[in-house]
Amino acid sequence: MWIKICGITTVESALACVEAGADAIGFVFATGKRKISVEAAGRIIASLPTGLEKVGVFVDKPQEEVAEIEKSIGLHLLQFHGQESPYYCSLFPGKAIKSFRVSSARDFQSIEAYRGTIRACLLDSFRFGQAGGTGKIWNWELFSPAGSLGLSGIPYILAGGITAQNVSSALQKTKPYGVDTSSGVESGGQKDHTLIREFVRTVRRWENEKSA
Repeated sequence: MWIKICGITTVESALACVEAGADAIGFVFATGKRKISVEAAGRIIASLPTGLEKVGVFVDKPQEEVAEIEKSIGLHLLQFHGQESPYYCSLFPGKAIKSFRVSSARDFQSIEAYRGTIRACLLDSFRFGQAGGTGKIWNWELFSPAGSLGLSGIPYILAGGITAQNVSSALQKTKPYGVDTSSGVESGGQKDHTLIREFVRTVRRWENEKSA
C-alpha cells in the first residue's frame, strides 16, 4: 500500500514521515494554507533520503513552469488538481497523477479519457470552489463495481479527509493502490508527528491483516 503524506512545509515533518515509514510526501505549489515556495521545498528535499518519493502538487500551471520546478528540485511525481487535460498529463510520462473530485458515480466516467496518460488517478472530495485539500470524506459507497467501471486497470489513490480512525474502513470499501492524507494528520493546522506515525501504522496493520 502506497502511503503519501501531503502538505509538508518543514524539514521536521518530512523526517517524521520518513521515520513513520511513508512512501511519499507532497509539496503544494498552489494557493492555499499549505503552499510552499520552490526554494523551501528544495531545501527540505536536499535533507531527505533518496528512497522517499517527492511529489509536487499543482493547479493549472503552465507545462514549462512545472517542468522547470520538477527538474530544479528533483520531484519524482507530479500531482495535478486543476483542469489539466489528458494531453497535458501525457507531457509528463510516468510521473502524472491526476486528481478527480468525486460527488457522484458519474465522476468516475471522466477518468477513462486519461487512460494511458497518467501513472495513477487520485480520488478526492468535491467542494465547490476548492481544487482539493477539503479535509472532507466522499461517499465511499459510490465505489461499486458498476460505478467505478472507468477505473478498470488505472491505479487509484484514495484521498479526502482520511484519518487513522477511518482509513481501515476506507481501504476495505475501495481497495486502492494508495492513500493520501494531509489534514488527517494535523493538529491546529500543523502536521502532528504522532498522528503521522499512527496513520502509517494503521495502514500497515490493515495491509498485513489482509495478506495474512
